[in-house]
Amino acid sequence: MNHLNDFTSREALDLTLADNVAQQLQQAITKNGKASIAFSGGSTPKGFFKALSNKDIDWAKVTVTLADDRWLNEDQADSNGRLLKENLLVNNAAEASFFSLKQADALTEHYLTDLTSKAQSIMPLDVVILGMGEDGHTASIFPCSEQVEQGLDESAKPALMKTVPTTAPYDRVTFNFTALIEACHLYLHIVGPGKQHVLNEALENTNSKEMPIRAFLHHPSKTCEIYWAE
Repeated sequence: MNHLNDFTSREALDLTLADNVAQQLQQAITKNGKASIAFSGGSTPKGFFKALSNKDIDWAKVTVTLADDRWLNEDQADSNGRLLKENLLVNNAAEASFFSLKQADALTEHYLTDLTSKAQSIMPLDVVILGMGEDGHTASIFPCSEQVEQGLDESAKPALMKTVPTTAPYDRVTFNFTALIEACHLYLHIVGPGKQHVLNEALENTNSKEMPIRAFLHHPSKTCEIYWAE
């Protein structure tokens, strides 16, 4: 299921999304004593990151992670971990804990097993903010990769996995579909007419291997809140 929230400006989107997410994180803290959230990278969420970083919540009890990341060191420009540290984990949010998806030199099966085990302490995630590529990929579940079926397997246990896209650079580490869909609150954050066109295409049918974002948009019981602005 999905619900479209259409905004007249990106600033209005960023402020509203930050308000809602901050409230949901604080509610999780009140209920469970802690909260967890996974973000997506790219330039789209920078304004949202700034707005959220200034929210007055108990950030010391929040763990921040990524839905996926490129297998890069955090001092490299294309690292989503670097993006979060420079744009979100500042101001009030500097008190949050960061669960990095790159904690070793080699992206091996042993590492992924160990990382998945460590991630159990923040799962199920309270909030997940997804992005979407022009090809309909989300997190690092790419339609072009050999791992697309593994990533979308609804019978798989929630886990972190390696993906190797053929239409984008770098090996990736990503939460699989079952880990992301378990989130208490699920969002898709997109901007611009190009992404609106991709969204409309994604809503046309349920073939998720063709466009992985469809697995989230057409889920029978989980509502994906779509936040879009031109």
